Amino acid sequence: MQTLFAATWWFGQIAVEAAQRRWQESPERDSALRLLEAVVEGAAAVERDPQVLSVGYGGLPNRDGEVELDAAVMEGGRLRAGAVGAVRGFLPAIYLARAVMERTPHLMLVGDGAARFALCAGYEPQQLLTPESLRRWHEWRQQQTAPKEVSPERGSPPAESHDTVGVLGWNAGHLVAACTTSGLAWKLPGRVGDSPIVGAGLYADNEAGAAVCTGVGEEIWRFALASRVVEAMRNGYSAQRACQQSIEFMLRRLPDVAAHQCAVIAIRADGTFGLAATQPEKFEAFLCRDGVIERVRAHQE
Repeated sequence: MQTLFAATWWFGQIAVEAAQRRWQESPERDSALRLLEAVVEGAAAVERDPQVLSVGYGGLPNRDGEVELDAAVMEGGRLRAGAVGAVRGFLPAIYLARAVMERTPHLMLVGDGAARFALCAGYEPQQLLTPESLRRWHEWRQQQTAPKEVSPERGSPPAESHDTVGVLGWNAGHLVAACTTSGLAWKLPGRVGDSPIVGAGLYADNEAGAAVCTGVGEEIWRFALASRVVEAMRNGYSAQRACQQSIEFMLRRLPDVAAHQCAVIAIRADGTFGLAATQPEKFEAFLCRDGVIERVRAHQE
């Protein structure tokens, strides 16, 4: 096996197909750069698809009717990373995350600062709401399902939550991870989940492996799930066992996490793959091994 791409959820197929196409376009280029471009393009393809209501264009908005995007990318060679959080009006957000990594000394830009950076980098503002996402927001507003004020106690996420697209790429021991999302539906403005947080939503280290997470960000973040999985692989666990053990730890430490979907996919430095979820019967991912695509489902060992 020379390359492996993996991505979360049903739209993971869109991601791995786009990643594989980009990988094949310039075989003469540096392989590390090709892998980065392929993974980023895989994530961007999902952002552009209006049928995906949890990522990018057409993503369900916050409670004020504004689409806010979070995205991050990390490469496992020099541990470089870039991220944006709560950015409005620019697409693909994963492109901005890569630009933060390559053009600034920072790891993350958020909100208005991320928007100003996008303008300076030459990106054009655009409307991210589609007629469908706007219709759903109006419907939600009419139902008045949102809390009128923030509760001091830990509560449940909105019933209509969002699923992050996480994308992993592997070639000859080199690893890249990316994720992008519009976050929880009807979230409070400015809410940022785990997706753009290095160590929580994603992590990549060529010495061990890479992981990317999806599900309820607050739960994933409190456990630093991506780095937990990568460190398990560093300690000798298989990719599958590292994912499964980390999910089992979450469920043991806080049993009520079982009420929320939290999932992770991982590729070890040797190119082997694993996945696990708190609600495995509801989770799937797609792989592309040297151009051959397959769907895989989570399971309990």
